[in-house]
Order: sequence, then structure tokens, then C-alpha cells
Amino acid sequence: MGTVTRGTTNPNRLRRMDRWIAATHGAELRRAGEPLAIDLGYGAAPWTAVELLGRLRTAAPRARVVGIEIEPERVAAARPYEREGLTFRHGGFEVPVPERPMLIRAANVLRQYDEAEVAAVWERLCARLAPAGGGSRGGLLVEGTCDEIGRRHVWVALGPEGPRSVTFATRLGSLERPSDLAERLPKALIHRNVPGEPVHAFLRDFDRAWAAAAPYASYGARQRWLRTVRELRAGWPVTDSPARWRQGEVTVAWEALAPRG
Repeated sequence: MGTVTRGTTNPNRLRRMDRWIAATHGAELRRAGEPLAIDLGYGAAPWTAVELLGRLRTAAPRARVVGIEIEPERVAAARPYEREGLTFRHGGFEVPVPERPMLIRAANVLRQYDEAEVAAVWERLCARLAPAGGGSRGGLLVEGTCDEIGRRHVWVALGPEGPRSVTFATRLGSLERPSDLAERLPKALIHRNVPGEPVHAFLRDFDRAWAAAAPYASYGARQRWLRTVRELRAGWPVTDSPARWRQGEVTVAWEALAPRG
């Protein structure tokens, strides 16, 4: 189910997303014992699936990854890269695996779809996640968009119950202002960056806090970012801690940025 993407990919393109997943979802992955992760729509080359396995295993040594592509030729080209814990399959949004995954990562997949199609795709993928219960929040769907070399990335995290949060991540040395990340908003938000919508107000306040933190630039971009996020937290439900901010990230509750209407 779905349509063929352009398939463009590069090594290390999804490193920011992967490291965030390992840090924030690692405990859930370990609790699952042998957790299954899906790299949905990995593209014309299998680099992102190979890298996802290595990064997840820093947090959950028994993690497995299945790369899924809707283009059969891409699956055939990836098969030589299979190894213990890594396989490739033909498929799409139906996620053709017998288990309920603990993770589905869909990066740069929905960019080509219409905004009206996003909710149905999210619902279908969330329904495939491992359910919550027994002290677990269940599986995680991470869906977002990044630039070609992974310097700027924005993603939505969803559980079996639906959207949870939005994370903005960047290489701080390349950032002129936080609203530069607007061009990488996921499809659910990118057309909502207009006056009257929450995501527009958030980016406006982010830029204002960044400007106010300009004196901290003399201590480096990281210190300016830390000061900016602390200021931003006064008006927005920032859900992560300075440990993540130092990585050039900030995560906000989905409800604060969800589109109106």
C-alpha cells in the first residue's frame, strides 16, 4: 500500500532521528527482549536500514530491523546487505511482517503525499505497533522529514494511541534562526506554518527567544540554543531535558502544535 518515493538517500542522513530513538525509546526496546524495528521506505539504497540496526543495538543489543520498500527492484538490490538481525521485504503501509513492531521509522516518506492523506496513514501504521500494556507504552512510530545530509530534521512521534510529540533537531553550527527548520516540517504541519496556526506561533516565539539569547552566542551556538529553549519553555510544553537540548534538539507536546480545524 502506498506509492513509490523518489528513493533519494545518503549515509548518515537519519543519524539525528536514530540517536533520539535510541535515547528515548531504548528502555521500551530492551523490555521487549527481541524488539522488531521497521525502516519503512528506506529508498534506493539500504544505508539507513543498516545504520538503524547498529544504532538501535547500542540501546537494545537484540534488536532486529526489517527494511520495507514498495519498489521490488530496491528490495532485490538490498538483499546482499542482509545479515544477522537485518532483512529486507517488499511492501508498504500494510507493514508485511507477522509481529507487531516496537518501532516503525518512516523518514521522508509522506513528503510527497497530500496533507489530507496523512491521518489515515498514521492510523494504519499505529494500528500495526506493539500494543501498550504490562508497564509498556507500546511501540513507536517516528515520521518526519530531513534535508539531504541530515543537518535539519523535524519528526512526529506517535504511539498506539496516536501522536505524542514533535521534535526539532539541527546541527547548531548551520543554524541562522530556528524557523529555518520550517522547510523540514512533516507533511502534517508544513502547510500549517501560516498565521493563526499553532506551529507558526511556535516558530515565531522560537525565533524571538533565539534573538533574545544572542549575547550567549559568544559562548558558542550550543549555549545560545540552551538559553533559547529555556526561554521557550516558559510558554510552550517542552517535554525533554537539557541532555537532549545539548544535542541540538527540542521536543514539544503534539497537542500544542496540532493543526486547527
